[in-house]
Amino acid sequence: MVRKTNTKERILDFIRVFRRDKGYSPSVREVASHCGIKSPSVVQYHLEQLLEAGLITKDKVRSRSIGLVGDEEGPAQVPLLGVIAAGQPIDIPSVDSQKAGHRMIDVPRDIMRNGRKLFALQVRGNSMVDAMIADADILIMEQADSVNNGDVAACWLENEQEVTLKKIYYEKGQKIRLQPCNPYMLPLFHDAANIRIQGKVVAVLRTKM
Repeated sequence: MVRKTNTKERILDFIRVFRRDKGYSPSVREVASHCGIKSPSVVQYHLEQLLEAGLITKDKVRSRSIGLVGDEEGPAQVPLLGVIAAGQPIDIPSVDSQKAGHRMIDVPRDIMRNGRKLFALQVRGNSMVDAMIADADILIMEQADSVNNGDVAACWLENEQEVTLKKIYYEKGQKIRLQPCNPYMLPLFHDAANIRIQGKVVAVLRTKM
């Protein structure tokens, strides 16, 4: 007779496989969807039981923080520095990943190869939907002061003191086109001297199913 797998075992198996395949931890909603659990609160209950049993680790503040006890090949972490506009530029402080006290985001360990300097930003807006970047998604960014044509980058606009997320295209006459990936939005054109590249997108973490 085949033994039925109980809910906690299914959750543990899913967490293990997800972390192995993705390199970071699943969200509560992803656990619920995969394991056929209708309510995230039920998942939270089972996670608390697994935590008390010493089978998982979990940070109550950080998202995607579920870990398996004894799993030394878990995800790496990068700081979440704030929000970035995928739409019209918004006024936020210039990116500085050296500041302390930021919320940390789990990322695949192999993404940190070659000593890459990474940070995370959360998207606000829908100008990049055709690049599969939606409102509230979390972007993993690599620090960079230059990018190639077509790269999606965080751009600091010096005169406006604003930051925006767009595809970068170098035009003639020292102009840069900041191209949204949304057919209902127009590109922005700036002098190259007015734009400081802060980082380019290397991965996107979905926050909505």
